[in-house]
Amino acid sequence: MSGSERGGTRIERLTGRGGGLVDSGYAALAMGLVVALLVPLGWLLVDAAGLGWRALELTLDSKTLAVLGRSVALVTVVTGASVLVGVPLALLTVQASIPFRRFWTVLVALPLAVPSYLGAFAAISASGPSGPLSEALAPLGVTVPAVEGFAGAAAVLTLYTYPYVFLTTRASLLSLDASLVEAARTLNCGRLEAFRRVTLPQILPGVAAGALLVALYALADFGTPNFMNLEVFTQFIYSRHNAHMGGYAALLSLQLLAVTGVILAAESWIGADDSGAYASRGNRGAAELDLGPWRYPAMVLPILVAVFALVLPIGIFALWLVRGGPGYEFAQLSFSWSYGWNSVYVSLLAAGASVLVALPIALRSATVDSRLSSLTARVPYVGYATPGIVLAIALVSFSLDAVPALYKTIPLLVFAYVVRFMPQAVGSIRTSTMQVDGRLIEAARTLGRSRTEAFRAVTLPLIVPGIVTGAALVFLTSMKELPATLLLRPLGFDTLVTFIWRAEEAGMYGQAAIPAFVLVLVSALSMAVLLAQEDNG
Repeated sequence: MSGSERGGTRIERLTGRGGGLVDSGYAALAMGLVVALLVPLGWLLVDAAGLGWRALELTLDSKTLAVLGRSVALVTVVTGASVLVGVPLALLTVQASIPFRRFWTVLVALPLAVPSYLGAFAAISASGPSGPLSEALAPLGVTVPAVEGFAGAAAVLTLYTYPYVFLTTRASLLSLDASLVEAARTLNCGRLEAFRRVTLPQILPGVAAGALLVALYALADFGTPNFMNLEVFTQFIYSRHNAHMGGYAALLSLQLLAVTGVILAAESWIGADDSGAYASRGNRGAAELDLGPWRYPAMVLPILVAVFALVLPIGIFALWLVRGGPGYEFAQLSFSWSYGWNSVYVSLLAAGASVLVALPIALRSATVDSRLSSLTARVPYVGYATPGIVLAIALVSFSLDAVPALYKTIPLLVFAYVVRFMPQAVGSIRTSTMQVDGRLIEAARTLGRSRTEAFRAVTLPLIVPGIVTGAALVFLTSMKELPATLLLRPLGFDTLVTFIWRAEEAGMYGQAAIPAFVLVLVSALSMAVLLAQEDNG
């Protein structure tokens, strides 16, 4: 009997035949989620419709098309580069005979813990004729050019998004049937041919899943292109919003959503093409790749990645702490620890609210195989795929027009965090719930426990790790969210990310040292969660 069949049997026994009351409750929950997610986004249509025929003119405007082309080009370059970096690193840390593979695994995954806009901030500060790198290399007559524009944004985004491809490809390689590769080798296939014909079809869905995350991140990223002086869709929308061109900003937001939809459709098409996959019944674990004397030169790639993505920014942050002089110490912009508390406060609220909403959704989707439960589990991912700047613009417009009392309030900001990041909690709790043995719940029910008592005594203790993981992920991603925080925070309510934003705009790099270090430290906890999940898997 499959897991879903066991889940369906369990629910039927717990709720009674048909479970009509419970089904109605979940239907209401699903409908509430659809409304909560789509009404603010639908408000963009209302604002854009106010432009009338000008909407078509603005859509085909040369400036709009140029920004669209630049955004698509950035997404394409970053996604392709991330695949070129992430897949070889996954192969090295899973298959290759390099020393200390576990160490390199952790090291090359860590850039995911650094917000890309902090990496951009550090790169800008370090480069240029008067930057620390040029000063250090001056005796050699070397000047490091300023890192900015399209090339700078693409390089920085690649450094901090390739771990998505690395982690998903690594997971696919770890589940690969080694006997298939060995069989190909016995049929006189060389290493490259065996990789092309056997390994690549098996890991392609994992590569595509990671590439999807990279593409969505690159398309939605706000801070990195802004710091690099590269105008893409997110900056274009923000500038139009600040210029009180609400209809134009709404129109651009809808276009950005359309590009997001195209990316999702492309990944779905690639992921659904499993014609090259095999039903594996053999040994799990990728075949060993003996590099011989090349195992030491092969470590150059992870070393270079670690130096540019980790050592350089952390070194720059440390320099900001100790260096004085113009551009680093300004009395008019000083850091307060209250900004850190504000970040923690709203992120904790978002984590708690996300768990409360995610728990019934995850429980239902993990135990019942029905269209309703599937819909309830998938609807939240609309918010997850929506760029933060688009969601923020939609909520600003909706609150001003429909519920003015919510405009620029903590509840609206927390709601934005929940809409954006709650699916992380759903996924984590759902995974834990699917591992609960239904016989334990049935035993509790036969001993006279009510449905609620059985859940509290049996299910809840077993899924607590998933709940904690989901809450931690929502907390950590909320701490790093920039565009939604900028647009939705109450007046005078500064957080770590908004202070860093102000410091960058003012060129006061030294003032951003402490919040940058705090964000990196807190964000590093997310990687601890991910790696702990891998170890426990």
